[in-house]
Amino acid sequence: MKTPAALTTTFLATCTLLLTACNGANTGTNSPTASPNNTTTTTSASSAIPIGIAFAQTSNVALLGQEGAAGARIAEKYFNDKGGINGTPIKLVFQDTSGDEAGAINAFQTLINKDKVIGIVGPTLSQQAFSADPVAERAKVPVLGASNTAKGIPEIGDFVARVSAPVSIVAPNSVKAALKQNPKIKKVAVFYAQNDAFNKSETEIFQKTVKDLALEVVTVQKFQTTDTDFQSQATNAINLKPDLVIISGLAADGGNLVRQLRELGYKGLIIGGNGLNSSNVLSVCKALCDGLIIAQAYSPEHGNEINRTFRKIYFDQYKKEPPQFSAQAFTAVQVYVEALQALDKKSKVNKLPLAQLRTELNKQILAGKYDTPIGAIAFTPIGEVIQKDFYVAQIKIDKDGNQGKFTFIK
Repeated sequence: MKTPAALTTTFLATCTLLLTACNGANTGTNSPTASPNNTTTTTSASSAIPIGIAFAQTSNVALLGQEGAAGARIAEKYFNDKGGINGTPIKLVFQDTSGDEAGAINAFQTLINKDKVIGIVGPTLSQQAFSADPVAERAKVPVLGASNTAKGIPEIGDFVARVSAPVSIVAPNSVKAALKQNPKIKKVAVFYAQNDAFNKSETEIFQKTVKDLALEVVTVQKFQTTDTDFQSQATNAINLKPDLVIISGLAADGGNLVRQLRELGYKGLIIGGNGLNSSNVLSVCKALCDGLIIAQAYSPEHGNEINRTFRKIYFDQYKKEPPQFSAQAFTAVQVYVEALQALDKKSKVNKLPLAQLRTELNKQILAGKYDTPIGAIAFTPIGEVIQKDFYVAQIKIDKDGNQGKFTFIK
């Protein structure tokens, strides 16, 4: 059983005063004057049901957050066109988390206290989740992580779950795929972003996998997600003549590292972690992305009906295959919708006090089973996703060097 974070009376009083001071100048009808768990607050029968989306739309994390936002918006229209919550539409309320913990905390506080959402999808990074999710836990607001894969996310609290499979399950698949392509791999160079909780967690999994497969880690090079120059680390690694490079970073920094490794003459296989699992990485390393291997928790080719529909809608809008983060964001919104539909059949959700709705919704989420674009999923009692389908993809660049795509390894 999870252990919720404690909240003292002094902290509550301080937060109330801060919120009152911040909103005192707002005299409009939307001014938040009640606490997030005010039992007299209900969702109106004539209004849409608000679901918070806390993704990075600015900063170096925006390449990932924007993909999540795209998937969420597709889900909003798709489910509203199908009748929403038994006739009542949903409304996604977006708040930009930017790329740091403070941005995520501010986004969560705004969604909970001002926008009065019934639950939140986000934040973009695991690093942000460890700081922002406790805010929702204290307010008893459900959170579904759509791109948080570090160890320990569901254990943050009773109201925290995720649809993004943990890195410990996904990451080893890419190393095994690399060995199938080159069984002669012996020496491995590892790079990771030391200022990011997810990448620190992921590199531990990668390094353990390498050792379990009787390979040698010849160097571990550290960097920051905000770095753009990797000449020193790349040169140090290349001098040790590795057969394989493994990078745990984000799309912008990781893509630049891939590009600079190739420019400096490295010709071996490269594995990218989940942070590089974005078609936006192609705009960073361009033709030099060719051959990059990345493990996946989603495939556009997954054959169920909901994924075929999602894939078509996404392709029609963006003229490319949907990436994992978009599919996972769609899935998170879908879980909220289907849990709300099930709950509404028991007690009309638009008549429930907000605090009760949030609590009952959280229970329903964990109890449900869902057929989603990422496959059939459910949740453990602590909110960990149960998923069986995983993949490995490799970036293939077209002959002209201008376009590329993720090609799934059979």
